[in-house]
Amino acid sequence: MPVDKNADEEDLKEDVARSRATDFDCPSCSANNPVESALRDRDEISCHYCGAGYQVRINPEGRMKLKEL
Repeated sequence: MPVDKNADEEDLKEDVARSRATDFDCPSCSANNPVESALRDRDEISCHYCGAGYQVRINPEGRMKLKEL
């Protein structure tokens, strides 16, 4: 992947902290939950069915994990 010499360090960090996911499967009840915009690191979300709350964690490779609140 080519490196953009004009990119700011903040822009590069922002790319890592985003996910392309527009839905998530609840770890508690396995329900699929669509969301309006792509999930970002440290977003707080809740399941639309069981109501369980989670914090989105995205690692540098872009993989998403949900941490229960």
